[in-house]
This record gives sequence, structure tokens and C-alpha cells, in this order.
Amino acid sequence: MAEQALIAQFDAVLADLDGVVYLGPHAIPGATDALKRLADFGVGLAYVTNNASRSPAAVAAHLRELGAPAEDHQVVSSAQAGAALLAEKFPPGSKVLVTGSEALAREVELVGMRTVRSAREGAVVVIQGFEPTLSWKELAEASYAIAGGAAWVATNTDMTIPQAGGIAPGNGTLVAAVQAATGKDPLVAGKPEAVLFHKAADRVGSTHPLVVGDRLDTDILGGNNAAMATAVVLTGVDTFTTILAARTVERPRFLLATLAELFEPYPQIRREGEAFRCGQATASAADGTVTIWGAQEDADSWRCACAAWWNAEPHATAAKSPELRWHSGSKG
Repeated sequence: MAEQALIAQFDAVLADLDGVVYLGPHAIPGATDALKRLADFGVGLAYVTNNASRSPAAVAAHLRELGAPAEDHQVVSSAQAGAALLAEKFPPGSKVLVTGSEALAREVELVGMRTVRSAREGAVVVIQGFEPTLSWKELAEASYAIAGGAAWVATNTDMTIPQAGGIAPGNGTLVAAVQAATGKDPLVAGKPEAVLFHKAADRVGSTHPLVVGDRLDTDILGGNNAAMATAVVLTGVDTFTTILAARTVERPRFLLATLAELFEPYPQIRREGEAFRCGQATASAADGTVTIWGAQEDADSWRCACAAWWNAEPHATAAKSPELRWHSGSKG
């Protein structure tokens, strides 16, 4: 009997966007075709993004232009999460200094808040989200308001964002500038907080979703925080080596090269004494070293390396890289 595709275990995919579906304005090769195939398995789809620079409608339109299936309601953004957090903590009509995009300002207004752009207008709270044209002056206004006693919400704190030209600074770098100026820390609304994932699952009626992302510190940590299954893909920020070194709370259940592997059986990882085997690869860990029998370009080598290292370091509170010793061919 044929083995079951990985995706058959789940009723929905909650997919990140940057580094999973697209890089900058261009789709990642094969990504949109994989997303279309989900319907063949009766699997729902929602997009969970920390990028607060565009409205969900604009994001959905861009996805459709790239050939991906997307309705407006399928996009759940950190801008929406940030606005919801404001509504939870502040009364309607509160003045909010928006440090970010017009799309973020619209989400804030939709929950009944008054938006302002200057600290002199008496804001009680600052909300900060990613906007590529954000200026020093706008960061300064946020700093003035926060130093003057205003509360502070950040839609997300991603330090980087994958683009077609490489890895660029994300909202976290801009948040860090304001932190340095004020000595204050924001409340964070988006990933890795669990609420965005629960909201996305509710949108598509999912009770058993799979969170798919390209970065450990937001997508995978957030999915784990939400008690959902997680899969990391290697088309964005994180790599085999950073995944191997991951903190316990950031470790994914599945390691995929691309979205296309959702439709393949996931290889079984078996323990054999002190070693772990995946496909033709084997790995063992001892004294801070992981010894791997297999090819470095083979994902199975890294899957069994992760199993061995994570078994040896089950309670890692900081990223920790083992020494790697590679042997060509299979063991035994």
C-alpha cells in the first residue's frame, strides 16, 4: 500500500508568506503550484504574515497575481493582531500614534481608535509596524511619545525579511532603534505569539492545522506556542545548520526543502541504539559532536542529525551548534 502524503495528516496549512510563498515581488519556484494542490486533498489554507505594510486585501491580490489561491479573508496579518490588541487594552477613541503604513493605520481605525502622526497630538499609545519607507523623523516621533509615557505595541519583531536581493532588515531592527532611544520594550502582537495562529485556524475552520514557515524565531516558535504541528522550509531565512542548532522551543516537527514535499510521504526517523536513521543516512551525537553518515546536500542527513542532537540536548534554552563530522556513504 502506498505511503500517505505528509499533508494528509492535516486539515489546513497556515503558511507564512515572505520566504515561503514569495521573495520580494516574485513567487518562489513551485510554491504556488503546491498551494493549489492543497484543494485536491481537501486541505484548507490561510496565510499568516508578520508584514504589516499592506492590507490583507492587497496581499491577497498580490498572491492571486502570482497564481496562488487567495481570498481576502484567508490573509491574517500582524497589523490586524496589533489593532485587536489595542482594542483589548484601550477604550474606543483613544489616540494612537501610528509608526508604519497606511494599511496599519486603517486597521487601527477599524477598531475604533483615532490615529495621529505626531507625539505632540497626545497619543496614549504607539503602534509600530513594518513600512519600507519609514523615516528617521517617524522613529523619532515614536520615541518622543514613548519616552513621554505612551504605551507601545509592535506588530512584530522580525529582525530580518527575505527579499529577492537577499536578507534585508525587518521591523525588529526599527523596533530596536526605538528601544535604544527610549529604554522601553513593546508589547508584541504578531508572531511568535499564539493568537495570530489561532485566529488563522478559526478563519478556515481548522482543528488540526500545519504551520509552515521559513524562520524559527517567529513561524516555528509561534506555531509551537499555539500547540500546532510545525514544518520549516528552506526557501527563506533559516538553513540546515541554524535548524540543527535551534533552541528547544523553536524546533520544528518536520524539515522540508520546499512546499512540494508536503505531498510526499515524510521519511520515518528510527532510533537504532545510540544512532538515528532516516532513509540512507545515519547520525549519532556524543560530547558536543554529531557524526553523520550521508551526503551533506541530502535533507535526510540533516533530519537524522537533528534527531540525534536534539535527543542529546533536550532542554536547550539558547541556540547551540555541535561540531559536525561527515562520512560519505551509509553506516553499516
